[in-house]
Amino acid sequence: MALFIQTASQYDSRVYVEVEDKKVNAKSIMGMMTLGLAAGEEITVSAAGADEQQAIEHIERYLNNEIKAQ
Repeated sequence: MALFIQTASQYDSRVYVEVEDKKVNAKSIMGMMTLGLAAGEEITVSAAGADEQQAIEHIERYLNNEIKAQ
């Protein structure tokens, strides 16, 4: 999870992770921990800001690589 947060934090855009009815700041370790994510759980990642497209693309690549590594 720490590497995911570091990846999201590289961007100026606001980055969020959503699971069911919870939406948290993806740059916040405390926020991310409140989600109680399990390996393989589906999430929605969104971003808003000047570099939102780059943020989403980088996070998507990161997540795809993490899934392959498991």
